[in-house]
This record gives sequence, structure tokens and C-alpha cells, in this order.
Amino acid sequence: MSSKKDTKIEIYQRSGKFYGKIIWGSGAATKDLKNPDKALQDRDLVGLDILTDFVFNGTDSWQSGTIYDPREGKTYSCKMSIKGQNSLCIRGYVGISIFGRTEIWERIK
Repeated sequence: MSSKKDTKIEIYQRSGKFYGKIIWGSGAATKDLKNPDKALQDRDLVGLDILTDFVFNGTDSWQSGTIYDPREGKTYSCKMSIKGQNSLCIRGYVGISIFGRTEIWERIK
């Protein structure tokens, strides 16, 4: 599990790809209110996959995935890598990696 401030994310593998879903959140919003698709705005954030379709490169990183930011209702290209024993470096971007933002998520026990 990873923690992103007030949210806990569980990372799991399915059909050879990696995903991450929200398993706990203490923020005010519990629904996907910022989603541009009106039909999805009533879905619960807890249980929602926000990391999708990552492929492990065989060493220490995962690529070719996307990250959904429910605070903005936007999906970005994304890559992830391990930083130390308990840190995951998440880089979301538009187009190429240079145009993006990096966050460090910490493992919780």
C-alpha cells in the first residue's frame, strides 16, 4: 500500500499489468465530482483505480500507464519507479515526461 497524504492506494497486479486503487480517503469528496463525464461523477472514489495499465520494465520501474487525478478530473500519462525501500516516485505528464509533475508516495505498514 502507498499513502498520498490523506489517501491510501493499494497497488496490485492483474493480467501482467499493474494498477492502483484508492482503498481509503479522508478528504471531503467521496464521489468523482470533477470527472468531465457527467455519468461518472456519482461513482465512489474509494475502490476507484487511479493507476492503470503499468508494465514492469524488469528492473525498478513501471511504464506505459496512466494516472487519474480525481481532484482535477484529468488523466495523465505516467511512469513510476522505486526510490529506496519505502518510496515510489510517480511522474504524471502530458505528451513527454519533461512536461509533468513528480510526487513521492510513501509505503505504509
